[in-house]
Amino acid sequence: MNTDDLTALGARIDRTNELLHRMLAEVAKTPSTHSIFVDAGYLYAAVGRLVAGTEDRRSFDLDAEGLIDALIDKARTIFADSRLLRVYWYDGARRRIHTAEQQSIAELPDVKVRLGNLNANNQQKGVDSLIRTDLESLARHRAISDAALIGGDEDLVSAVEAAQGYGARVHLWGIEAPEGRNQAEPLLWEVDSQRTFDLDFFKPYVSRRAAATYEATGGARPSREDVRFVGAQIAAKWLAARGRETLQELLHGHPYLPGSVDQDLLVEAEGLLQYSLRGQADLRRALRDGFWEHLRAQY
Repeated sequence: MNTDDLTALGARIDRTNELLHRMLAEVAKTPSTHSIFVDAGYLYAAVGRLVAGTEDRRSFDLDAEGLIDALIDKARTIFADSRLLRVYWYDGARRRIHTAEQQSIAELPDVKVRLGNLNANNQQKGVDSLIRTDLESLARHRAISDAALIGGDEDLVSAVEAAQGYGARVHLWGIEAPEGRNQAEPLLWEVDSQRTFDLDFFKPYVSRRAAATYEATGGARPSREDVRFVGAQIAAKWLAARGRETLQELLHGHPYLPGSVDQDLLVEAEGLLQYSLRGQADLRRALRDGFWEHLRAQY
């Protein structure tokens, strides 16, 4: 190789190095992003078994809104330097028509409901493929750097592999099993990390329908303004008990409340209203609005 060839080769190497440095600089400036992927069939079955002793959805109520907020709060702690893209909620429905519960979940901020079919035996069909499609697409387009996957089916292995193939890290979140395991071993082997949430985490969001404790007085449903006012009342009490110095930390997470605070807010509001807010997405939002409006007015 003559001198001119060596000079040209050196120039090409320098150019390649320059492009790599630019690419690395751009990657360093790009904020990390995470999403939460929830296989609702797995979640209902595992949480129902753990908390209510049954996998039959008809036997218990799940406060999906409160649980989703708790999962978002947990992800914020785990992925401290990352922002949430959204929560993907995968469930089954006959002819892919939303139930009232699924519609209320779809109306929540930062939540996308994706529906597979539900067959005659109430088994989900097509959910795993939806999860794979979303995981692969988001990873391929660099929309996420981390995926928290709540599921247990071995069929999800291909979804994990697809996302990892594009550089995303997949973290498997599981639900404590009373006996044995409720997640397939091949799935556990494939993911980048594993985490299991226990009874104490889920217990506030599950109640057996036969043991409902709150009834609407006289059957009357409170108005949104009534619930908003109660939210402000509770905020005033919260602020008096904890002091203004804790307000900044709470405001940092706006519009999300930490799971423990949100659950305390719900329980206290139901006691004051003598009305159950479980499954009442519009009233739950009014309650939080009143709570936040009072706190923000004090800052």
